[in-house]
Amino acid sequence: MKTIDELVTEGVAGKRVFVRADLNVPLAGDTITDDGRIRAAVPTILKLADAGARVVVASHLGRPKGAPEARFSLAPVARRLGELLAGTGGGAVTFAADTVGDSAKATVAALGDGEVTLLENLRFNPGETSKDDAERAAFADELAALADAYVGDGFGAVHRKHASVYDLPRRLPHAAGGLVATEVGVLKQLTDDVKRPYAVVLGGAKVSDKLAVIEQLLEKADRILIGGGMAYTFLRAQGHDVGDSLLQEDQIPAVRGYLERAKERGVEFVLPVDVVAADAFPDLATKAPAHPVTVAADAIPAQRMGLDIGPESQKLYAAKLADAATVFWNGPMGVFEHPDFAGGTRAVAQALTDSPAFTVVGGGDSAAAVRTLGFADDAFGHISTGGGASLEYLEGKTLPGLAALED
Repeated sequence: MKTIDELVTEGVAGKRVFVRADLNVPLAGDTITDDGRIRAAVPTILKLADAGARVVVASHLGRPKGAPEARFSLAPVARRLGELLAGTGGGAVTFAADTVGDSAKATVAALGDGEVTLLENLRFNPGETSKDDAERAAFADELAALADAYVGDGFGAVHRKHASVYDLPRRLPHAAGGLVATEVGVLKQLTDDVKRPYAVVLGGAKVSDKLAVIEQLLEKADRILIGGGMAYTFLRAQGHDVGDSLLQEDQIPAVRGYLERAKERGVEFVLPVDVVAADAFPDLATKAPAHPVTVAADAIPAQRMGLDIGPESQKLYAAKLADAATVFWNGPMGVFEHPDFAGGTRAVAQALTDSPAFTVVGGGDSAAAVRTLGFADDAFGHISTGGGASLEYLEGKTLPGLAALED
């Protein structure tokens, strides 16, 4: 896989370099609530601009259905990217109002050496995400006409077989951006060269989303800690009542199988011993008090739902992480967006920051959670920009965006 450093050494001055970034940030109206992914894209963009490239940045945002939707416009991202580049000595960022139309063509044509433009949301064109190879290829051809070289730096999208991720690099000289190279290097430390003890913390809502990665981790991890909504399927698989907690009954046989295999292989599964419960899901808009109660994990009352791991579980999980040499964490421990149910996620984050281990926060909700709760990025070994991509890599899957860069 060619790196951006090799591409720059070969010479990019005066060339149009297409950077597929991942700028899929959370928005509240036009306000960016977490600019972590934009900040992560800056080093690659700046390196190319400083080398005299004419940088054409592209990304998706949200899930539009192949047509423009104002709420998914990248205009706020262009403004923030410009602010961040200006803060590091870069110039302004122009914005194209479409992806391959008149605005994009004119904006790219007007670029000077070292200048940067951002195209509108790639998913406003149906060819970006199409499952039809010909439709996707046609869009990739139009994107290729805007550039002389390609840099893949959107790690959060490399698990998608999309036009800008998979088809476009096959049409242009290509290289991996600094962010992608860093992410792959980190994930190799979780798969090929693991320092032990290796502890994994998995949370989030659905156990079905994590089954494939659990399958692989049973071969690699020494300890797996379970929290979030998925914990209640594990507790039910052990025969405990879980009240009105989130439950995937159809996954219980698979979970039982994993618990049995873990015991056979000497992998320790750690489940909550107590939970913070309420009689209804909290109002995340108003953050109104939810009147939580702490109950034993094996005695959740009927008509109450578990929404976080409890204080004893928090102590237990911190203890189980204290001696680890490597920790991977994906998924919050509860409804961290509400203060009544943020304690478990905060406790795990604190345990990671207190640990001398190599700690990796696996993107997505986990990354949003640690920032929402006030933890600095540099308090962890690495915060991934791609939750889904990280999980699929750990599952052993071939990621289309990486495969295209390796050709």
